Amino acid sequence: MSDSSKNNFKKNDIEWKKIFEQYQILERISKLGYFEIDAITINQFRESRLMAKLDHQVNLPQIFQQNSLSILPISRSRYVIGYFDAYHQVQYNSAIQPIPVPFPSYIETLDPETLSSESLAINCAFHAGMIADILDAETDKVFHTVSGRMSTGSFNFSINSLLSNSPYLLEVNNSQCEIDAGFETEEYFLIVEAKMDGVEDFLIRQLYYPYRLWSSKVHKKVLVALITYSNSTSQFSFFLYDFDNLSDYNSIRLIQQKNYIIGSEEITRDDISEVFNSIEVVCEPDITLPQADDFNRIVDLLTWLYERELTKDEITMKYQFAGRQTNYYTDAGRYLGLVDKIKTSGSKEITFCLTEEGRTLMSKKHKSKILSLIKMILKYPVFYKTFEMTLQTGEIPQKSQVSEIMSSFKYSDKVKDRRSQTVISWMKWIWSMCSD
Repeated sequence: MSDSSKNNFKKNDIEWKKIFEQYQILERISKLGYFEIDAITINQFRESRLMAKLDHQVNLPQIFQQNSLSILPISRSRYVIGYFDAYHQVQYNSAIQPIPVPFPSYIETLDPETLSSESLAINCAFHAGMIADILDAETDKVFHTVSGRMSTGSFNFSINSLLSNSPYLLEVNNSQCEIDAGFETEEYFLIVEAKMDGVEDFLIRQLYYPYRLWSSKVHKKVLVALITYSNSTSQFSFFLYDFDNLSDYNSIRLIQQKNYIIGSEEITRDDISEVFNSIEVVCEPDITLPQADDFNRIVDLLTWLYERELTKDEITMKYQFAGRQTNYYTDAGRYLGLVDKIKTSGSKEITFCLTEEGRTLMSKKHKSKILSLIKMILKYPVFYKTFEMTLQTGEIPQKSQVSEIMSSFKYSDKVKDRRSQTVISWMKWIWSMCSD
């Protein structure tokens, strides 16, 4: 395999494949249904903390995905690999309208328009009264009590198998779990797991292990919640869950979903039309139009890079997708002139940072930031013409129409086929920013 081909695999893929081959893990799982492995063994290949941090199904190494396998910690130093049904799918209900909530004007140390971490998003949600609302409690009767890493204690549980109707029976002995935040009222204790962008699924363990721990320590009802925050829309989505059976990992049940948005200036169609009328079209940049359909992820990337430079691997770990897609989205940032790609002399590692223009844009308030991003998109000919057609017809052009526009700017058939969907997706994102 060439060096360039190797670079297309995540480090976890490579090292887990070595471990599976050396310890004949697939053969042992086929006989017993599971395989136990200790952290010392994993550390010989790569740090176990990184090798076992697989928060979403897409993060699973190839050898796990190909064989319907997952990994769970069962103590501080041991893991078990099996055909576990370990993840829960997240369904966003687009019919649920966000509830506008105020943010205390006297708070100066937390800016709800520049949230770049899970902890900041949780703090913002708490101070804006979202936690109180989801628990149906008065704001001054909700208390932020615990967070961080802690021992799970010992407990047994069942988890469904992906290959049979017989569940696994597992025992956990003082494994480690981490709580992003815990909130307590007179009636409830709420455990929160936060994500800084939309997710397709999550690892149930992140809520189940803390749930088992605190269910044995408090007398009141324990609930769990997933909170996701969108940097594009400034929307918080709350998914409130319970477990119907304390000993059943897969008995997680959605109680309700609620969306919130902190009051900010609305963006209207007139605002966007004004931006469009002010645009001077420029030539395409040297970077080819990228295949990056989800513009919200581009905004997430810009937000992370506003805090600090990131390597490709760090970006891949933050995103919920495969490594090659990191290239697509960093290229999208570079295409817009907002991201720089740095390769340090003497090192093979690639780092990404914001350009000066990118830093200026990301320092703006929400409305100004979004309108500036729209302007960055529409200054390029294909997007300008597509948006112009949208204004003329009242609807976003079909893929075939976008391909025709791209043909007029000498795009090849191969590029047109893949990138026309990106153009349409970015158009949809622009209009999704409108309140009217």
